[in-house]
Amino acid sequence: MTAGYRALREGAGLIDLSERGKIRVTGEDRVRLLHAMTTNHIEQLAPGEGCYAMLLNAQGRMLADLHALAFKDHLLLDTEPETREKVREHLDRYIIADDVTLEDLTQELATLAVEGPQSRTVLEKLGASVPEKLYGTAAWGERLVARLSATGAEGYWIILPRAAREELAAGLSAAGAVEASAEDVRAVRLENGRPRYGEDLTERFIINEAQLWRALHFNKGCYLGQEIVERVRSRGQVHRRLVRLRIETDAVPPAGATLTVEGKPAGEITSAAYSPAFNAVAALGYVRDPYARPGAVLALGQAPVTVVAAEPA
Repeated sequence: MTAGYRALREGAGLIDLSERGKIRVTGEDRVRLLHAMTTNHIEQLAPGEGCYAMLLNAQGRMLADLHALAFKDHLLLDTEPETREKVREHLDRYIIADDVTLEDLTQELATLAVEGPQSRTVLEKLGASVPEKLYGTAAWGERLVARLSATGAEGYWIILPRAAREELAAGLSAAGAVEASAEDVRAVRLENGRPRYGEDLTERFIINEAQLWRALHFNKGCYLGQEIVERVRSRGQVHRRLVRLRIETDAVPPAGATLTVEGKPAGEITSAAYSPAFNAVAALGYVRDPYARPGAVLALGQAPVTVVAAEPA
């Protein structure tokens, strides 16, 4: 068990998320465009509020996920490093006569995350303004504090100019935050069942299969891909679902490893890591609908696999 892993589980872990994409959206039509392009209710966001949302194609496939943070004169979109350019290009394609401007600020802004049960305490030691609402934001001098999480634990992300990153990192460390590695973050997010786009969420799957209900608003009106989402929801045509798994082994399986029931394929692993808390492997994966229930038992080779929860976090 590393110090970073322990901090994320019991204290406050410090995570550098500076490579995540940051796209500033301005113009009078920005809210209308984003509302029509994403799965969540952008129009109801007041300044200082935010939400988690997905971009879909016309077939309902997941193109990217993002956090949309609302401010008086703009929206700030936060997305995975791998989908930054895809998000910008996808939105730009639908700007026809709209008053909307997209500005990629990824190289200008850094993001430092503090996550774990003591994360709020660390920030308060430094006099930071801490948002109360999930996805909410608060100004902290030239910095922005957003209540977001990469691991599924309590977390706060500080977005600030890149030139000020090292100074803030030193201050957070002095206040008790412990640097966590990518491996630490991966283990904790899988223990908490938090999926990541590019691994557990891809264009292979539709959002109904991923069960990302926190990214969906069912009464918001039309958006790209909505017809498929609603048709699947109304007809119950989901044959596989993303679930949380515990694998009784210390050998971490690769993505795509096949899960079986009585020797027959019944699902696949999307991401996995050894979990000190489980003393086993924590994983996410898509399993056939009959087995997408807590306590269902599958197999990975000779290793028993138990469905820990029927939905991701």
